[in-house]
Amino acid sequence: MLVVYNPADGSEVGRVAKSNAAQVKAAVDRTCAAFPEWSSKLASERSDILRRWHDSVKDDKEAFAELMCRENGKCLSEARGEIDYGLGFIEWYAEEAKRVYGDTIPTHDKNANVVVTKEAIGPVAAITPWNFPFMMITRKVATALAAGCTMVIKPAEDTPLTAFKLLEHARKAGIPEGVFEVIVGDPKEIGLILTGDPRIRKISFTGSTGVGKLLASQCAATVKKMTLELGGNAPFIVFQDANIEEAIKGLVGAKLRNSGQVCISPNRIFVQNTIFEDFVKRLKESVARIDVDQGMREDFVVGPLVNQTGFDKVVSLVEQAKAAGAKVLMGGKPHAKGGLFYEPTVLTGLQDDSPLATSEIFGPVFAIYSFKDEEEVIARANQTEFGLVAYAYTSALGRSLRLSRQLEAGMVILNSGSVGTVSIPFGGIKQSGYGREGSYYGIEEYVHVKYVLMAGAQF
Repeated sequence: MLVVYNPADGSEVGRVAKSNAAQVKAAVDRTCAAFPEWSSKLASERSDILRRWHDSVKDDKEAFAELMCRENGKCLSEARGEIDYGLGFIEWYAEEAKRVYGDTIPTHDKNANVVVTKEAIGPVAAITPWNFPFMMITRKVATALAAGCTMVIKPAEDTPLTAFKLLEHARKAGIPEGVFEVIVGDPKEIGLILTGDPRIRKISFTGSTGVGKLLASQCAATVKKMTLELGGNAPFIVFQDANIEEAIKGLVGAKLRNSGQVCISPNRIFVQNTIFEDFVKRLKESVARIDVDQGMREDFVVGPLVNQTGFDKVVSLVEQAKAAGAKVLMGGKPHAKGGLFYEPTVLTGLQDDSPLATSEIFGPVFAIYSFKDEEEVIARANQTEFGLVAYAYTSALGRSLRLSRQLEAGMVILNSGSVGTVSIPFGGIKQSGYGREGSYYGIEEYVHVKYVLMAGAQF
């Protein structure tokens, strides 16, 4: 039995039964057995079922929000925002199910026609993280089901309750057994089963780069298609011509979302030297206005880190930075509330090769670096194996265009701290992964292209 605890106070939130190897294989069998019937449904039929799932979940929005606050630690306002975001994927792909178009191509044979079709790739599997226990699942499941695939999904051990609640509503909406399955248990054992079964034609994974590399190596034996959304080390660049007030607003919102436990969280904050002191002063004032507390409040708060491992990592990174000479301008230690709460922290005097600069922090830590000019900061921003997202604030149009081309990231966000919505292709380059989720690009990850030459037919 897997026991789920509230990271804010350590209380038990719920329990779910672990799946042993035989039960995992049985879930895979059901997923594979359900594929022929599900994929043969009309696109409009799949669309209608997804729409019913959307409406059922939406009617239970507040219960989902409270559950996420207790099992994940995020505050109510964030949980509600995540639900709206996740519902958007179900709604979007309910419509996209009807828009998986093929092509006709000018023929090379006067007695033949050339047709290109797109077909569901087959039964698929997904492995999701704990930081967005609702949205990560709806984004993957809705896309797969819309394309005609069936999916078995393994949620994170820290946050499985939201996944099973989504499954309950899926069943109510008419998504049958096998079309959408949820399994929990030993991650290594489940990973080996999913990657090793040749009937599973695709794996979608969101998580660390290390685990993503392991899964990719395991999938190589059966040549599975993969979507990998892995680690990040996002630069956040503020030039002297930026609107400082807007830059701080965007930075604080992006950094403290989910207590900094987000793959697109600004990790390295580069501020031009001519505005550095003023920016840091105003940033501290802004961060100081935000409370640190458990999430069951109406206003935005910085909640706890999700587990002891994540907490210890943040403590270690900050202590290493302090030992190397970093200046602590705010925070820099566990919060007086105890448990898994950590003080929002502002650090300067950091080196580009420090562990804080090269690791994904995943905590409420603002690591701020000074730079002189555009050429320098672009080189430093790109000095990482990751390439998920890059942020920059500037009022210069020419610079904005240069940054959009020269920053090495799958997503470049200019003069905003907001990245995601259902209509954009979310994903990275370099060791942040490959493939895209969201927009019409997302459903393309779940189909294969078939070319048909029709010759010699009597019409």
